[in-house]
This record gives sequence, C-alpha cells and structure tokens, in this order.
Amino acid sequence: MNGGLYNLLMSFQQFHTPVLANYSLARNTFLIRLHAPALAAAIRPGQFVMIRLSTGTDPLLGRPFALYDTVLDERGQPIGIDVVYLVVGKMTSRLAGLKATDAVEVWGPLGNGFPDPVGNDRVALVAGGIGQTPFLAHIRELLGTRGYGGQPLRRRVQNVHLYYGVRSADLAAGVDDFKNAGAIVHLASNDGSLGYHGFVTDLLATHDAPQHLFGCGPEPMLHALAQQAERRGIPCHLSLETPMACGVGICFSCVTPVKTTDGWDYKRVCVDGPVFDAACLQW
Repeated sequence: MNGGLYNLLMSFQQFHTPVLANYSLARNTFLIRLHAPALAAAIRPGQFVMIRLSTGTDPLLGRPFALYDTVLDERGQPIGIDVVYLVVGKMTSRLAGLKATDAVEVWGPLGNGFPDPVGNDRVALVAGGIGQTPFLAHIRELLGTRGYGGQPLRRRVQNVHLYYGVRSADLAAGVDDFKNAGAIVHLASNDGSLGYHGFVTDLLATHDAPQHLFGCGPEPMLHALAQQAERRGIPCHLSLETPMACGVGICFSCVTPVKTTDGWDYKRVCVDGPVFDAACLQW
C-alpha cells in the first residue's frame, strides 16, 4: 500500500456508535449525540466525521458532518460528540428518526482543524444556514474554556464575535449555546424576522474589522466573505460544505479548485481541508 495512503487510513478510526440523544433545535434542524470516547478525545474544532446508518444499504454511502462539540462526563473526560444537522434528504431524514439505543457507523476524526488566528484581540466567525455547526467547539477553543484533541487549555483571543445568518428566524439553531460559550452573537435573516434584515456578510461590513475571519456556509456567502476579507486586508479561513462520498481522499469526489503558481489545480476537501485559506481558493 502507498505510504501516504496507509498513514491516512491509520489516522482515523471507525466506530459502531450508540446514539445517546437525538432532538430538534430548530425547524428541520436536529442535534444527535453519539457515545464515542476515543473519537471525542481525538477530534478538534474544524474537523468532521462521516456517519452512515448501521442498518440497510439505502443510502449506501455515509455523509460528512462537522463536529459541533464534544461531550464530557462528570470528571471532565470526553465521552461523546454532538453533531448538528439539517434534514434535506433521505439520509438526514432517517437520521432524524433515530432514538437513544439505536446506533450508527462513524469514522473520524477527518480533515484539518481551524488554525490559530492572527492576532489575539478579536476574531469573527461568520456562518450562513447550517454553517454554524463547526463554531461552538471553535469558540470554546479560542476562548480557552475547553481543550480538544488532547491539547491543554490555552486562550487564543480575548473576544469572539459570531455573525450568524439564516433565511428566517425559525431556522436559527444553537444561538443560546454560542452565547453561553462566551461569543458575542450578531444575527441576520433574509426576511427580517431575526436581527439584521439582509445578508450576514452585509451585517459584518457594518462593523469594525476583526483581526481574523473564519467562515462556513453556502458557497455564495463564502465567496462574498472572501472578497470582503481581501478588500479589508483581513486573514480569512473558510470551512467548505462540499458533498463527499468516502471522506478519506480515495474517491476524489469532493475536489475544489485552488490557485497555484501555474494557474489553478484541484485539492480534495476531505483531506486537504475542509478548512482552506480563502486567498488560495479559485472561485
């Protein structure tokens, strides 16, 4: 076996994982809690897992889901992970029907986590739609209230601002979680039913520039965020929401174009991302 592929395959584990809880957070949006101590001890904010139903073959393939947060026991030891998902198709519809004592197949941790921010005063996390899901653990890691992947507690910034945009108020999920984690939350909605009336990137533009931007959401929002970061001279990293089939770099189904010295090329989102420097992406 190719050495690089062998190392990749040895960097994650596959688990038959019991479901501890599965409940609604907002319209069509659920949180599923999975008992997976080894996975919870290893995963970092920005990484993801692949989840597949443990019964049947329809759908056959797993789906990628970002880490929302780890679950700790009464001694503060990681015993599980939380994943937040939007019901959009067959897989997530069936996932929403699971209950405690059911189980799923999970493999991870996968991908690369968020890098340390430039500057230690103020960073902004910008989320659109279901793109808020990688940011709860990231907030706690940035503020130094939770360690991940075996790393010690270390405060990276003084202030974290979360800019969260949804189509309407009933789709906003986890707002209290982000506030309780210590983030300063700014809300926007397309229809004006929650917070700022308009796009979340337009809301961001009305505020003072942070020292670093992180974003996750639909591609048009990420493109607008990358353009704003370039205009304002702000470092920016984006977590891409790219469909995947294997999650480990074998199938090449999740490639995204990136800039190179000769023009552009493709990178696999699952192993080279999902977090990319926005300045390196070819839109």
